[in-house]
Amino acid sequence: MCKNELSEKMYQELADFIESLDTLEGSLITVLHQAQHIFGYLPKEVQLFISRKLELPAARVFGVVTFYSYFTQKPRGEHVINVCMGTACFVRGAEGILNAIEDKLGIKSGQTTEDGKFTIDALRCVGACGLAPVIMVDGKVHGRVKLEEVEGILAKAVEEDVLV
Repeated sequence: MCKNELSEKMYQELADFIESLDTLEGSLITVLHQAQHIFGYLPKEVQLFISRKLELPAARVFGVVTFYSYFTQKPRGEHVINVCMGTACFVRGAEGILNAIEDKLGIKSGQTTEDGKFTIDALRCVGACGLAPVIMVDGKVHGRVKLEEVEGILAKAVEEDVLV
């Protein structure tokens, strides 16, 4: 089964998670995190499912999904590369690092490679200014990144994926 295929099994897993909660009140973000973990992203169908299960207006679910940069409505690659573009990272060369990653993978920020291996995102700030410039690959922080390190960081992500 393709990771991004929306299956009944996935919906049932999410329904079971929601039913296991002590209370539905205030649980929207928790449910969205779990849904994104299960489905890999939050398409409209999943948002509507959550809306019905939590008895919330669909617009409220959509509003939360679009407000927080963590949530995505499009399928993501197996490896997600986040490049911090906050002020400290930007002045220390983050734009050049982002350009190098885009060139290496043949995609732009906000896109996923055709093979589904990589997604690149530029973030406003990851809160690690002392390590600028910062990139995160699959949640792992790489600080004080230099242009010549980009290829090795990407290769390591693929290598670790193969070993799993």
